[in-house]
Amino acid sequence: MDIKHRENDSRGMFFAEDEKGIYAELTYTKKQDVLTIDHTEVRPELEGQGIATKLLAHSVEFARENNYKIDPLCPFAEVQFDRNESYKDVRI
Repeated sequence: MDIKHRENDSRGMFFAEDEKGIYAELTYTKKQDVLTIDHTEVRPELEGQGIATKLLAHSVEFARENNYKIDPLCPFAEVQFDRNESYKDVRI
C-alpha cells in the first residue's frame, strides 16, 4: 500500500488511492506543533483489512519525524491511541 501525504498551512491528509480514486484517508488540522486527527475513512468494501490502522501508524511516524504531537479527536484514532502504548510519546 502506497500512502501519500498532502498538506497546506493548516490542514493535511494521509491517503491511499487506486484507479477509482482515494479509497482510504486520514485527515488532520495543524496548529503550531499539534496535529488534530479529525477524520478517518476507508471505502466500505475495504473495511476490516487494517488500512486505517496503517494510515494512523504512518501519521504517528510523521509526527515523530517532525516533532509534532497528536490530538486523536476522531473516534477511531482515539481508540487506537488508547490501545497502543507505543503512541504515548506523540499524544498531546
